[in-house]
Amino acid sequence: MMKNKWKSYSGLAWTELILCSPEEFIEETELFCKTIMDHSRNSSKTLLHLGCGAGINDWTFKRHFNVTGIDISKGMLKIAQNLNPEVTYVHGDMRTIKLPEQYDAVAIPDSIGYMATFDDLKKTVLTSCDYLKKGGVLLIVAQMPDDFKENNFVYTGKKGDIDITLFENNHFLSSKKDKYEALFTYLIRRKGKLKIVNDSHVIRLFPLETWISLFKDAGLEIAKIKINTLYDRFIMDQGEYALKLFVCVKPDSSGK
Repeated sequence: MMKNKWKSYSGLAWTELILCSPEEFIEETELFCKTIMDHSRNSSKTLLHLGCGAGINDWTFKRHFNVTGIDISKGMLKIAQNLNPEVTYVHGDMRTIKLPEQYDAVAIPDSIGYMATFDDLKKTVLTSCDYLKKGGVLLIVAQMPDDFKENNFVYTGKKGDIDITLFENNHFLSSKKDKYEALFTYLIRRKGKLKIVNDSHVIRLFPLETWISLFKDAGLEIAKIKINTLYDRFIMDQGEYALKLFVCVKPDSSGK
C-alpha cells in the first residue's frame, strides 16, 4: 500500500473540518448525486467513494445512497467516521482495495490526481470497474493539462480558540505540463500563538485522450461534463479552475 506521506492528510488532518465545513460542499455533491442518478441504469442505492478524505462529500452522499468510503489516511477516516457514523469506512488504497461486494455507483470526486503514473491510474479505473454493478455509474472529477491554471487559493476557519488560514499555491513543475506542485502553508493560531506548517503535494495531470482510452479499454460508455465554478469561492485574484466530470456507465452483457 502506498504510504501516506502528506502532512495535510496525517498530522494536520484535524484541520480539515475547520477549514471546509460539509455545508459548503452541499451544492457540488448534490450535482454529483444528480449526475449519477440521471445516468444510472439501476436503482442507485449503494455508492463506493474512493479517496473519501474527511467525509465532507459523504455528508451529502449519505442522503441519497448507502455509502462505503475508502481512504489511505487513517487520520482522515477517523474524522469521517465521527462526521458520518452511518457510513461504512475502510482503510485502503484505491488502486488495490479488496471488497466483498459490488456497488450501484463508484465516485472519485477529489483524489484521482494523486495517481502518480499511468499504471496507477489504470489500476484505479480497473478496480473501480470491478466493484461497479452492470448499469452503474463511475464518476470521476479530473483536471486536464490544457485547462490547468497556476492559481492561488485561500481557506479560513475558526473553532473555539483555534484560528486557521491556509494558503495554496499551484504551479507546473516542468515544461511538459503533466504534473504540478500544490504548496500549502498553514497559519495555525491557538490562543494567539502562531504555528506555521508547510506541505507539498505533487499532482499528476493526464490528457483527455488518455482518459478516453482507459475508459474505452475498460468497456465503459463515456460522457463528459465541464464544471468551472466549484472552487471559485477559494481562488484569489479572479482565477479560473476548470475541471472535467467523467460519467461512465458499465453496460450489461447486451450492451444496454
